[in-house]
Parts: sequence; structure tokens; C-alpha cells
Amino acid sequence: MRTLIVGARGYLGSAVAERLAAAGHQVVELARPGGDRPEERYERRIGDLTDPDSLTAAVTPDIDAVINLATPTGDAAADAAAVAALTAPLRGTGRAFVYTSGVWVLGATGAATAHEETPTDPIPIVGYRPGIEHQVLATAENGVRATVIRPGIVHGRGGGIPALLVDLARKHGAPLIIADSTVRWPMVHLDDLADLFTRVVEQAPAGTLWHGVSQPAVPVRDLAIAAGQAAGIFAEPRVWPLDQAREELGALFADALALDQSVSGEQARDRLGWQPRHPDAVADLRDGSYLPARRVS
Repeated sequence: MRTLIVGARGYLGSAVAERLAAAGHQVVELARPGGDRPEERYERRIGDLTDPDSLTAAVTPDIDAVINLATPTGDAAADAAAVAALTAPLRGTGRAFVYTSGVWVLGATGAATAHEETPTDPIPIVGYRPGIEHQVLATAENGVRATVIRPGIVHGRGGGIPALLVDLARKHGAPLIIADSTVRWPMVHLDDLADLFTRVVEQAPAGTLWHGVSQPAVPVRDLAIAAGQAAGIFAEPRVWPLDQAREELGALFADALALDQSVSGEQARDRLGWQPRHPDAVADLRDGSYLPARRVS
């Protein structure tokens, strides 16, 4: 398959591009006009999320699938227009479109574990994202093999939000837990998630939604302790008051990090044969890619 990836240079996008290429796919990168051009590994096309015409022009008939891994613009109308532009050439063709959302659209899950059928209750940082999900999935009625993936908190290769926990422990001299010591995060290793994207683009039926989660509810206290060890900080973790976290990280992001969730990714295992194989989040922080000699970010 020739797969156009929007966001192929990002943390997740680069891993997905690598996995697709390793699986024999031809990767085509959508790059913004005028951007840096480091060594190019993939065919390159030019487009911008704020320029719908450029997106439609990039989805030529030789493109078998489109994966949107780009960071949302923060403008609901602009993101909706981008989805419409990317999917317009796919209508009536059965070609694939994969949209990347996230588990924060589920809100706090309480004692229950959320599944793909669980109603959304998005926190403000992702407030309009469920509407985009619905827009994507609705294109299945127009002949697009449209799917949505909601990743959990991604770890691996020394990057993502867990890298922030390491940096915060180093900066503050103690492992930090935002707002509440009982908070849990759904986690997934970067390379396992890249494998899920590959399986979805290859196999998933139109109109389906998938949770990219390998560990449903990891205590953030455990993550913070492991992050402290990666930073060489062996003090007891402490709760970082939400108002202080908001001042340093921004209110929307701090509130997201204080979100308590349990989210299942079993459907992808059962229906797509997805088998996460990489280290769990705590082990990765404590003994793996977040150690100073191994971090790539």
C-alpha cells in the first residue's frame, strides 16, 4: 500500500512511518511548505492543515491510505475542514483513512473501565475532538474505509509525556504526581502503538474505533517513582498541587495530567490480533529508554 502520513516527523508519526515501511508499505510524507528538509527517507508531498486545497491535492489516485497523525490545530472548524479535504478524494473508493484521537475524550472513568462503546465526556483540552471522530466515522457511509484510533499515554524511545515526568523530577528534586496520588493513566509503548496503526490500516473495517492501550490503568505514583529513578532522584514522590502545576504547565494540560482513567484495549487484541510486546511503562522508565544514556529526545 502507498500510505500518505500527515505528521510523519512527529514522535508517533515517525514510529508509524518506520513500522509501515518495515511491513512493506510505501510511505509518502505530507510536509508543510517551507519547512526544514533534513535527510528525506520517504517520498514527500506538500500540504498544510490550514490549507484544505493543498490536502486534497496530495491525496492522488495512487494513494491507497491516509493516516492523520498531525497535532490538532486547536481550531475545530480548521480541523473539520482538514478532515473533509483529506477524505474527499477517498469517497466511493474503499480506500482507508485513519484519524488519531486520544483517550482524554473519555474523561474521568471512575471505577469502571472504558471501552470503545463508552460515551465520550471530553475534558477541555480535547473538547471538540469527539465531533471530529464522528465526522471521520461518518465517511464510511460514503465509501471511505474510515477508522479512528485513540492512543493512551504513549511511552518509549525516551519521549512523550513520561519524559516530562523525568524532567519534572529533576527540576523539582522529587518525583511529582499532579493533584492526586490515586490517579491512573492508560499506557501504551510507542512501537506497540505503531504496530496497531499498521494493523488498522491493513485490516480494520470501515466505521470502526480502536483504543491503543496495552496497560489500562497504571498508577501515576508508580510512574513518578520510576521517572525519579531515571533522573537520579530517589526521594519519595510528592503531590504537586493543581494550581501550581497549572502555573508551570498551563491549565488545560495540567488538568489532563490529573485525569484518572482506566481504558481497555482488548478489542484490538481480539479482532486484529494486536499483541503488545514491548516493556511496560514503569520498566521502560526505570530501566529502559529514559535512562540518560538512552534518551533520544
